Amino acid sequence: MIRVKRFIGNPILSPNPQNNWEKKAAFNPSPVVSENKTYILYRAEGFGERIGDKVLDLSTIGVAESTDKINFTNRRQLIKNEYDFEKFGCEDPRVTKIDDKFYIFYTALSKFPPDASSIRVAVAISKDLKTIDEKHLVTPFNAKAMALFPRKIKGYFAAILTADTDVLPSKIGIAYFKEEEQIWDEQYWQNWYRKIDHNVLPLLRSTDDQVEVGAVPIETEKGWLFIYSYIKNYTSSQKIFGIEAVLLDLENPLKIISKVEDSLLVPEKDYEINGNVPNVIFPSGSLISNNEVGIYYGATDTTSCLATFKVSDVLASLKDTEYIESSPGLHSAIFKRAKENPIISPVPERTWESRYTLNPAAIMEGDKVYVVYRAQGNDNTSVLGLGISSDGVSIDERLPDPIYVPREPFETGLKNRFSGCEDPRIVKIDDKFYMTYTAYDGVNPARIALTSIEVSDFVERKWNWNKPVLISPPGRDDKNSCIVPEKINGRYPVFHRFDPSIWIDFVDDLEFSQNKFLQGEILMEPRLNMWDSIKIGIGPPPIKTEDGWILIYHGISKYDKKYRLGACLLDFTREKKVIARLPYPILEPVVGYEYAGLRPGTVFACGQVVKDGKIYVYYGGADEFVCVATIPLNHLLQDLKNYIS
Repeated sequence: MIRVKRFIGNPILSPNPQNNWEKKAAFNPSPVVSENKTYILYRAEGFGERIGDKVLDLSTIGVAESTDKINFTNRRQLIKNEYDFEKFGCEDPRVTKIDDKFYIFYTALSKFPPDASSIRVAVAISKDLKTIDEKHLVTPFNAKAMALFPRKIKGYFAAILTADTDVLPSKIGIAYFKEEEQIWDEQYWQNWYRKIDHNVLPLLRSTDDQVEVGAVPIETEKGWLFIYSYIKNYTSSQKIFGIEAVLLDLENPLKIISKVEDSLLVPEKDYEINGNVPNVIFPSGSLISNNEVGIYYGATDTTSCLATFKVSDVLASLKDTEYIESSPGLHSAIFKRAKENPIISPVPERTWESRYTLNPAAIMEGDKVYVVYRAQGNDNTSVLGLGISSDGVSIDERLPDPIYVPREPFETGLKNRFSGCEDPRIVKIDDKFYMTYTAYDGVNPARIALTSIEVSDFVERKWNWNKPVLISPPGRDDKNSCIVPEKINGRYPVFHRFDPSIWIDFVDDLEFSQNKFLQGEILMEPRLNMWDSIKIGIGPPPIKTEDGWILIYHGISKYDKKYRLGACLLDFTREKKVIARLPYPILEPVVGYEYAGLRPGTVFACGQVVKDGKIYVYYGGADEFVCVATIPLNHLLQDLKNYIS
């Protein structure tokens, strides 16, 4: 248990009526230690400064100093509004000392009233915290908070920042700089922002919440302890400001080792409830001394306060929480989303796909990619539609009617009840396409159905599907099935899922009778305290390589209930068929179309093709959109081979 103690003498810094520039507020402090002194930088507000025809309460940044980390004197104004990019405010500093320089990042406002485009991060550099040697605008995009790690990581400056703070959902990401000048290089940041999905930490538990960078990370023996702001119900009038913590890998801070399960601190004391902005606490600084961490935080946008906790307490609390390794850096296999995403969305005018388009199968025939996707309209019946692509991304043609609809009692539901043909996987064997899918009647447990069609009929759009047959046993929920499109030792491997694991069966042929159902054995199980800890299921049919079969699968985390994609390498001839399994997800929900849907926080793949040396994986975003992401095949294979046991 983490015992957080507020300093009995709070607030440690209050508005100073003797100084016009800080008469109204002195809050959101950031401390730094240098030569046996502790300096605290803070956001200061005065009253009624005239800017053109406007009279505004502008923010600047002050500094004070202390010998005991608690009592601060010699307060002075350090950063003022000088340039157009900061004309209407300098807010919320984070200061880090590296070598002989203090790097002070702060929020710069260029317009009033501010909008997202005018709220950015700037940096001021000083050698003595008395004068500012240089200033630069840092981000060309909306951002509010940024801090440098207090040492270089693998020879690089490393920063943690909040991007899209005012364009929800916000994202806390990591950036690396080879040279100091890259910190304010616009081209660098444009490139970084284009790949933002590869640079973010998955800290949000709900799209209704908000996260923002708090304090400069603290180095402990177990990892970087990062304290940040977590605001629940941010989009409502009932928002709750809290302070949370996460432990990041020392050499790869994009890797989350563990998190706290809830807020360390929420507004409770009078000075945290009553002030310029009621019921607000915001962590902007921290210091560590022996076994104690001090959190320096702003209260009600008015004062600066202090709370402390034991490092050993927080590390003990973190050890049993969920392990999620995010897009983990330059050397790892992370899928790249197509900029055209979503490639298929609901069509309101078509009753059969007016609400959801999701979880697509994919098969390549000739020079075309056929994307067979699940669709739902207002009647909640799942049917299958078809999009056709020449380049694997852009949909050249989308058929106006479904190509497959429920035909049998086991997939025909009651009126307005969710039912139908769900989540297809397609493989080619000889001159036929075999399709497995989830058949659901809205009442009984979901089962796996199998059908087939001549390739020539499919290409010519003659939907002569064979009568579907159930291949999973009755009375047991079974999903996520596909056939490996060649025999191994004379038998076809078939994947399916009995919760919570992936199972595999080997069948002599694909002629399933009334009494022939999949059984088999467990192939792979969820992993305790990892990103796939609740349950797992296969994604697309596996890819054959000289080193084994690559299987992409989905997993659900106990910690945040998100659906992510992972990868493993299989050898069907071995007793232990899983020969490698990546510890981190290869794709996880971070962008808007993976949250703005029926099931927020979901990426769910059913199809893939290999084209020009790349894997194209087709997935459902938030159970509402069809999307695609790519990776070079050899890149994913090489990383998997690094984990062969």
